[in-house]
Amino acid sequence: MARQARAIQTRKSILLAAAEVFDERGYSTATITEIIARAGVTKGALYFHFTSKEDLALGVIAAQLELGPLPPQRTKLQELADQGLLFAHQLQHDPLTRASVGLAMDQWSESAESAEGGEGANPFHGRPFQSWADRLTGLLVEARERGELLPHVDPAETAELLSGSFTGIQWTSQVLCQRKDLTRRVISMFRHLLPTVAMPQILPTLELTPDRAVSLLASRDAALEGEEAPADEEYDAAADDGCASEAGPAWEPDTAATREREGSAAPEGEGSAA
Repeated sequence: MARQARAIQTRKSILLAAAEVFDERGYSTATITEIIARAGVTKGALYFHFTSKEDLALGVIAAQLELGPLPPQRTKLQELADQGLLFAHQLQHDPLTRASVGLAMDQWSESAESAEGGEGANPFHGRPFQSWADRLTGLLVEARERGELLPHVDPAETAELLSGSFTGIQWTSQVLCQRKDLTRRVISMFRHLLPTVAMPQILPTLELTPDRAVSLLASRDAALEGEEAPADEEYDAAADDGCASEAGPAWEPDTAATREREGSAAPEGEGSAA
């Protein structure tokens, strides 16, 4: 059991180190040597868990997508909004999420491909965003089946619009202020877009507040506390030798008065990036 726990911790350390290096340097210029040094493990330990840099990057993407169970909501559109608010929060606070988005936006590098025989090129450009669009499509299909969407709404088309809008918003926020105002921008996006797809009676039930993501994570962690940790694979010890909040208003129209009130009550670090 101690060996298994050490294996799990080693894998987590490697993924976190890889995420930090990918986030700082990009996929093409990151090296296995740098990731090993950042994680404080041996080469054998890393290659026990991951076969290549590409495999490591895929592990980062998978870890970012494994948010754990979120509490079910009254409507699927609330769950969709929760995905966006949680994604924004994770981009601000979680290196795995930032690295996953960086991998999605990292361009194919021909020079790195030539220098490293193809190892440096990014073979999954855009994959995390496509995974998120697929997840949103599933929620919108369920929302349509439950009568939450206007008749004209196409779930896949709407998911693509939301995913693309989020991509542009998070990138703008990153450039202007290191994503400090990202939650505010995402809330604004939902307030503008959801009235074009949701049945009118659904809109007053939606909670779009700056502290919503923190509440969701607290609920998720409470649900996970009683669960047993999943069993990991048998670990080869030889490979590891030398390893060293209160809810705010449910829905308000995007008016000047609303924006003025929000600006005066915005949480620290979420100022405007005008």
